Amino acid sequence: MENKKSRLLMSHEGVSYVLPFIVVTCCFALWGFANDITNPMVKAFSKIFRMSVTDGTLVQVAFYGGYFCMALPAALFIRRHSFKSGIVMGLALYALGVLLFLPARAMGSFAPFLVAYFILTCGLSFLETTANPYILLMGDPETATRRLNFAQSFNPIGSLAGMFVAMNFIQARLSPLDTAQRAVLDDAQFEALKQSDLSVLVQPYALLSVVIILLLVVMLLVRIPAVRQAAREKHEPLLPAVKHLLGNKVYRNGVVAQFFYVGAQITCWTFIIQYGTRVFMAEGMPEQAAEVLSQRYNIVAMVIFCLMRFVNIYLMKYIKPGRLMAFFAVVALLLLCGVIFVGGRVGMCCLVAVSACMSLMFPTIYGIALGDVREDTELGSAGLIMAILGGSLLPALQAMIIDSDVQFLPAVNLSFVVPALCFVVVLLYGLRHSR
Repeated sequence: MENKKSRLLMSHEGVSYVLPFIVVTCCFALWGFANDITNPMVKAFSKIFRMSVTDGTLVQVAFYGGYFCMALPAALFIRRHSFKSGIVMGLALYALGVLLFLPARAMGSFAPFLVAYFILTCGLSFLETTANPYILLMGDPETATRRLNFAQSFNPIGSLAGMFVAMNFIQARLSPLDTAQRAVLDDAQFEALKQSDLSVLVQPYALLSVVIILLLVVMLLVRIPAVRQAAREKHEPLLPAVKHLLGNKVYRNGVVAQFFYVGAQITCWTFIIQYGTRVFMAEGMPEQAAEVLSQRYNIVAMVIFCLMRFVNIYLMKYIKPGRLMAFFAVVALLLLCGVIFVGGRVGMCCLVAVSACMSLMFPTIYGIALGDVREDTELGSAGLIMAILGGSLLPALQAMIIDSDVQFLPAVNLSFVVPALCFVVVLLYGLRHSR
């Protein structure tokens, strides 16, 4: 009997993908780091610039807006050149965006940081549009979804590193003055405090740029085998290819499901800080201490997310991915009921547990949606990456609920109706395309 591990990773049709798989998987960890060092920045920027939560979510708008805007150009670039060229371009843009944090700090205003985040995520869009389909195509088609889940398992490892850095090297080192105390500072005091906090915030990004540049050099030196790239001149013209994709119901529904899934993921991980801060401040804890403790819960959520990725890879040997995803969507809905209606530390634990349910969803939706469009994989990947726009729009909707003046429930609790509705869409996709 053929060794399952070799079918999953090692080679296909005589071509070894071990080293390319390792190098490309490092990119998964790098964009995980960027995602999860960014989520706590909504709260950090809101404090540093004395803004509302809604204004702070412009970080997410810029971050995930870059994904949306660059996904299709990235796909066209890959069709014209190669997967390796796409990864190199992605790393270069990622490094440029991170380096722009230095002049943004010198300018001392919010808008340059949004530009830096946008360029950074244009690079991440290139990386995800390239790396995800490359992993799907680099081995046996029968194990493509499991293989992508395996590669994506290293994404939360990068996410954990991002959370750790955000908690210990940014949040813990920002000024302990809470939002109310900052509001009464005069202009000179506020400016001095802002510059100090921005210096703290920028330091980890400066070190990140060194890591990205080193991986970029490695990528330039390593041979990345072509996967169907030799036949790229046989691709359909762009418009017929797009029409073909839009006519594929499984793919079309997958883009919709991915939009809502990413929205659910980002809302749960971004606003766990606001939720936990409210819970712990209600117990008498100072705001900064409550934020740091909330981030620790967020790290626990990511550890669970990471471990469940490996559990789900095993479960997929016996349970069809769509059915498994539908089951976890139901569990996520039940947990969010605890977040909304129970609250307190119980609600906080429910919110942490939602991450266990989310762990398989992104790569599983991705694998199911692209399972029948291999001739248009690059364009199909672009559509699914553009669906990451859900991570830009839906947190803003949730922030509006948090900033609202509702009476019958705490506004933070009520806001988790947004990810609950998103999981309904994921549930329907899993049930409808569970074969």
